[in-house]
Amino acid sequence: MTAALKAKDAVAVAAYRSALAAVDNAGAVEAPKGPARTALGVGAREVSRRELKDEQVRELVLREISDRESAAAEYEIRGRADQAQRLREEASVLSAFLAS
Repeated sequence: MTAALKAKDAVAVAAYRSALAAVDNAGAVEAPKGPARTALGVGAREVSRRELKDEQVRELVLREISDRESAAAEYEIRGRADQAQRLREEASVLSAFLAS
């Protein structure tokens, strides 16, 4: 991602940031169900995040690619070729990342 930032490649930066956000969200721990019971004051602490395995991260990135390709198809149908092209470029960036 740093190379994309230095190169000012907006498409690659957007793709990487979105994928990183998806991975970050997947590592979040679910909130307890029912009435909110939060610990306040001394002894309150944050819950550690889940550790994702490499295969889980790969699946998330593949899902991001698939989401972009299906959204691009929708944009094409609706006559937004510019948006469709951008999403396809983002999918290509993420595919290249997985290939490396």
